[in-house]
Amino acid sequence: MSQVHPLGTVVDLWRYPVKSLAPEALDVAHFDRGGIVGDRADALFVTSSGHARTQKTYRGKENERLHTMHATHDAIALAGTRGVAIELRAGGPYFDLDPVSIIFDTWLHDGERLVGRSLDPQRFRPNIFARATDDFAAREGELVDRILALGDVRLRVTQPIHRCVTPSYDLAMCESDPRVLEIIARERANTMGVYANVIRAGSVRTNDTIVFASD
Repeated sequence: MSQVHPLGTVVDLWRYPVKSLAPEALDVAHFDRGGIVGDRADALFVTSSGHARTQKTYRGKENERLHTMHATHDAIALAGTRGVAIELRAGGPYFDLDPVSIIFDTWLHDGERLVGRSLDPQRFRPNIFARATDDFAAREGELVDRILALGDVRLRVTQPIHRCVTPSYDLAMCESDPRVLEIIARERANTMGVYANVIRAGSVRTNDTIVFASD
């Protein structure tokens, strides 16, 4: 693909104001060097003594319904039903690794083909979900170190995203299907999507085109 050939189009933009809680859909996302402004700005921390996550963030790994919660008081009550005390803390952003996550629909469709069922992209909690062009065939590892231009933002892809247990959770039914992660781990090297860093701040809108850039 040439540097001006489109790779795809931005379909969805999401930020997660509180880490591990439900997303906020955006028509326009403003990026600074730390990612989407307001993304993972707050997080819920375990305050129960003796818990494996004491003074660490409370995550979807600990409660399969957490990603469906919009209000922090609901999440705090949810944790309480399992005997876990948590509190909201500001001071983020609280990222696991790099600040921006991207999934192209071709990667998701590949996962759906392997699993044999449709998969909500929100199982993977991306910031950017993109519809690829018909001739887009790159796998995640092939984009590492490439620069993506979308809107007036430039992102440098840093690494594939290796997945934990949370993609196993059905967000509508709050049921777990371990096969989803097992198959992705076996057939896709436990990979779905890529991380990126922001090298030029700016704004991205849904329907913006994604292309390779030199800087």
